[in-house]
Amino acid sequence: MSDLSQRIAGLSPEKLQLLAQRLHNKKQNVFSQSQIVRQSRESNLFPLSFAQQRLWFIDQLQPGNSAYNISQSMRLVGWLNVAALEQSFNEVVRRHEVLRTTFTVVDGQPLQVIAPSLSFKLVVIDLQELFQEQRETDVLRLASEEAQQPFDLTKGPLLRVTILQLAAAEYALLLTMHHIVADGWAIGVLIHEIATLYQAFSHGKDSPLSEVSIQYADFAVWQRQFLQGERLETQLAYWQRQLGGKLPVLELSSDRPRCLRRASLRDAPRTLTPFSGAREALVLPKTLSEKLKALNQRQGITLFMILLAAFQTLLCWYTDQEDIVVGTDIANRNQAETKELIGFFVNQLVLRTDLSGNPTFVELLERVREMTLEAYAHQDLPFDKLVDVLNPKRELNRTPLFQAKIVLENTQTPSLQLPGLSITSLKVENKTVQFDLLLELNETEQGLFGVWEYNTDLFDRGSIVRLSNNFATLLNKIATHPETKLSELKIILSELDKKHNFAREEAYENTIQQKLTNVKRRTSR
Repeated sequence: MSDLSQRIAGLSPEKLQLLAQRLHNKKQNVFSQSQIVRQSRESNLFPLSFAQQRLWFIDQLQPGNSAYNISQSMRLVGWLNVAALEQSFNEVVRRHEVLRTTFTVVDGQPLQVIAPSLSFKLVVIDLQELFQEQRETDVLRLASEEAQQPFDLTKGPLLRVTILQLAAAEYALLLTMHHIVADGWAIGVLIHEIATLYQAFSHGKDSPLSEVSIQYADFAVWQRQFLQGERLETQLAYWQRQLGGKLPVLELSSDRPRCLRRASLRDAPRTLTPFSGAREALVLPKTLSEKLKALNQRQGITLFMILLAAFQTLLCWYTDQEDIVVGTDIANRNQAETKELIGFFVNQLVLRTDLSGNPTFVELLERVREMTLEAYAHQDLPFDKLVDVLNPKRELNRTPLFQAKIVLENTQTPSLQLPGLSITSLKVENKTVQFDLLLELNETEQGLFGVWEYNTDLFDRGSIVRLSNNFATLLNKIATHPETKLSELKIILSELDKKHNFAREEAYENTIQQKLTNVKRRTSR
């Protein structure tokens, strides 16, 4: 490879997205990124962004659901200055209008309502009098209840912070936000600002943070003005070519049949209400991650493209379908001004790959590479507008356009660091999901770590564990023998499944025999 090719191959997925966007802009001379300007504040009413509009419609369909809560829980050991922490949150709320925003309807249109000011209060619950065992039980219970507590979008703030005091120098911090005002990137911004402000305020100093240049409402206005006319038509034309016609529905083999959701379809948006869900961890060794990175360097692609191709190969085997459509997330913060904002920017991309013709995995990578770069170059079209244009059949028991999703996070959300405190995460069970299957992967120095989120109405935990093991085996084979044909990869997965079923049946027979033996012993007494 040339030096330029090697540099491109080493780019992160986010940087590759930006590169693809810039190349497309230069070629088409259509998507010149105009600057986001601050709007007049004569009125406190502003349009919703396209992403906000999607979540607002979902909330209208099922008010009070907690599927779009973003929550983090952590244990704090040391001396906590509660007053300085509350002052820090109040300053973040002052700095970011979106945290003072609620939602209303005027003349049939949803609008953002920005409060001029808001006094934010931390909720403090004292658990010090409880015995330690009861305390630990209550921490997990309260953290789970807090994460599941719904928000009323017409009332603010859409941010809650609860402090559980466990001992004189031990606390639990429960942070919950509604997705309509924040995304994963925004959580990183929030944590960074809280840490910086707490450091200053706990020492009696003023805020060292400079004012943000624009607000989220300014982005929402800009987005609707920007995506019009020829810009909109160019984006739509690509996605209609890519996803037009009869789009395949992913028919994953499941432990239980898919049930019809009992809800009126007449006024329902083409977006799904949440499923009951659970999570299962995936840990890939560092040696495997290094092999995959070496492969992406050789092929001039990104790690995400390899993982996407492997994920679609796995789904191809599980469904016996060769036209595989999955989703992924795009940060959608292409303008420099947006990187410092708290808000809901993330967009969803639909990635469709043809796996027919029994290609080798390397040949499949070429298909995935071309398709992914084109999708990145047309990422400005909001997912909701795409759904409106394609107008798929509305089904409340399926998500529109895709039912499985894969996300690679190559930048870690910073952990909260407060002076004088040791902070660790609390594991709180997530009981709702939005898709049949979601794989979230994180690239770290220790390797790839992931979480499977799955619909428990469809899948048992054992099936997801088997799927996860199959995915790890598939990645190992791909990393060492990328020229393997898809048919051979499917044979490997089939053999693994046979071994698993044999072991499961043997264990079942042993259990039955043990039960029969116990019955005979009882009757012989």
